[in-house]
Parts: sequence; C-alpha cells; structure tokens
Amino acid sequence: MLTRQVALVPEDVDVDTGEVVRVAAALQKQVTRDFSPVWQIPATVDGFARLEDVPLGYWPIMIVRDVQDAAGVHLDNNGQPFALVEAGNSWSLTASHEALEMLADPFGNRLVASPSPKPGQGRVEILVEVCDPPEDDRFAYQVNGVLVSDFYTPRYFDPVKREGAAYSYTGAIKEPRQVLPGGYLSWHDPRNDRWWQLTYFGAEPRFNDLGRQSRGTGSLRSMIDALTPETRRLSTLSHDVESLASALMATAESQTAAQSRAESLRAQLAGLVEASATGSTPEG
Repeated sequence: MLTRQVALVPEDVDVDTGEVVRVAAALQKQVTRDFSPVWQIPATVDGFARLEDVPLGYWPIMIVRDVQDAAGVHLDNNGQPFALVEAGNSWSLTASHEALEMLADPFGNRLVASPSPKPGQGRVEILVEVCDPPEDDRFAYQVNGVLVSDFYTPRYFDPVKREGAAYSYTGAIKEPRQVLPGGYLSWHDPRNDRWWQLTYFGAEPRFNDLGRQSRGTGSLRSMIDALTPETRRLSTLSHDVESLASALMATAESQTAAQSRAESLRAQLAGLVEASATGSTPEG
C-alpha cells in the first residue's frame, strides 16, 4: 500500500515555523499511533516553511489568514487534494480534523452502505467524514500537548452496537452512527435520491432533509460543507475554553521539558568536542 504524504505549511500568514513543525510532529504521531492502525492507511505528516519547499507528491494543508467559507479539503486543477485551515489559537485542532479526513477520503466522494441513523429509513449511503460526528473541541484530545481531533473508527458503520467495540478513538462515541453535541453526519437515500443530515448544533439532535443535490464539478464533501453553515470555527477558540486552556498548559510544560533536554544535549556535545580536541576519552 502506498504511503500518503501530507504537508503542513503556512501561506501568507504569520505562523512560526517552529510551531508548524511541532504541530506536524503531533499529527504524525496521531496518524501513526492512533489513526493508521484502525484505518489501515499509512501516511506521513511533515511541516514546511513555505509552499515552494513542499515536494511534489505531498498533499498540502495550508494555514491561511481567513478562509471565509472555503475551509476544508478541496481538489486542485489536477484533481489532487489540498486543505485550507484558518490560523488561530487552536488551528492544530482543525489541521488534525482536515488531515484525518483527507487521509480517509482524499477525493471527498467515499460512501459506505449502512443502516440509516433515521429510524425507519432503511439502508443508506453515509458520506465518510471521520471527524464530523465528534468534531467539537470538548471531545478533542492531546498529542505532545497539541490539541487534535477525535475521529470515528470503521466500527462506526456496524449494523448493531457491540460490547467492547471502539466507535471513536477517545471512546466518546458509544454506538454506531451516533452524533455528539456540536457534530453532524450526512447520508444519501438512494430510494428517492435525497440527502439527509443528523445535526447536533442545538439543545437536541435533529434530522434535516437536504433534498436532491448535485455536486457539479466539486466533491460530495464540498457540496455537503456548503449546506452546513452552523459548524463552529474550531481554529479560533477562546483561551478560556477548557480544552484549549488545558492544551496550552500541557504545551508549556512540554516545552520546559524539551528545553531542559536540549540544554543537557548541548552540554554533552560541548564535552565531546572538548574531549576530541584534547585527545581524552569522553565518559559514556
């Protein structure tokens, strides 16, 4: 199986290269440790300083100043995926969301047959968007002190609930086709060619009949995104939001530990250089 390669890169926005690299490392760990074992999709995530540094063959996730309604995964003029992420206090959460959805369905048209979330509707085709049902920040988790998105597993499409099954990585999703507060799920009813959503943007979840739709020249994902205006801008969470505040504290602690280790390594390096210059044998 070919390894998919993702590039994280700022475009015309003031995001420190060190931060880009740090978030890319967290996303790489999330993909390797958490996502790939359950989805069987090997991938790399690398940080770059500018678009010109991104090698051919990488799918870029661009951190930009203002995306308006253009956030998410798109296809370029050659049909290759790229994503736009709005810069902000919590842009890593959105970058994680877009990276995982890009890996699970690069071209935005993957449908999985499953019982409908709507009782009595029968069997439908659910659009694969692995982070949408648990996308709210309250269900996010941390990797290396970086805030990343929860995602559902392939068991999410199981016909019935089974004890011990993992329906999302964090376990926040408790049964197949569940939508958590702040999330949504989209599907197609082939019997009447209508699209539906289960959204949980208010006090209670609700079903929405989106009617018959045409994706035109875009993907099914971009069509659905245009029909879902209520989603939150998760890149710009306030510092007092619990999930972000916790991640910022963890990041500060992680950076303190990393600084101490860097100082220790520099001292060892200096000792090796001095020993080499004097001809003595360094310890260790």
